[in-house]
Amino acid sequence: MTPRLVATDLDGTLVRSDGTVSDYTRDVLLELDRRDVPVVFVTGRPLRWAEEVFEHVGSHGLAIVSNGALVWDVARERVDLERPIEPALGLEVCRALRTAVPGTSYAVESLQGIGLEPGYLERYPMPDGTRRAPVEELFDRPALKLLARHEELAPEEFWDLAEVATEGRLVITWSSTTSLLEISAPDVTKASTLSLLCERLGVAAEDVIAFGDMPNDLPMLTWAGTSYAMADAHRSVTEIADHVAPGHDEDGVARVLAGVFDL
Repeated sequence: MTPRLVATDLDGTLVRSDGTVSDYTRDVLLELDRRDVPVVFVTGRPLRWAEEVFEHVGSHGLAIVSNGALVWDVARERVDLERPIEPALGLEVCRALRTAVPGTSYAVESLQGIGLEPGYLERYPMPDGTRRAPVEELFDRPALKLLARHEELAPEEFWDLAEVATEGRLVITWSSTTSLLEISAPDVTKASTLSLLCERLGVAAEDVIAFGDMPNDLPMLTWAGTSYAMADAHRSVTEIADHVAPGHDEDGVARVLAGVFDL
């Protein structure tokens, strides 16, 4: 059966290493849009970074950002659905993780922007006016995503320790090459939010084709009827995906879609 909806991660998947979307990929996505096949961007990026590629999402105009915490109506430039972390629970988890893993620092992402603890070392330029304060001050409203960073532990070691310390109270994953954990509200993953969106659109899981490359994509790839890991994906993603697509610098998503939809 031909898929009825395409769900794709961005970084390491649809977007090239230089941060661009190729003309070829753009043309494939536009053709799917003309055929009334929704293409949903499903990314760990916050809204401010996801907006850079929204021009390619087509007239259907929906994107899932912050690992499922927010569905953004691109066409109308407004929130479609929020699934945030409540401050009390978020701070409880922050205390437990820092007690178990000293040296952990935090950043808190909301619709209003990002706030960083003084010890949090960012890897990318932050927006003007970014707050710097202890996490107890930053977590003063529901958050789309909690970020936890460690400068000494390896990513998977930090993840394993965090899972034990937080006891499943929030969802923890990672998609970075550094020791940066991305923490979401209970039961919030790319898959669970994509499922809610597809239910509303009348699309079953078996009618979805999904693409990803990192551990935060695992729930989505497991849920979708057809899944592709990128050729340069993390080993855990390659192990569970149905198929392997060419790498993101080779327009792997677009090349697979061109074959599947006979473009």
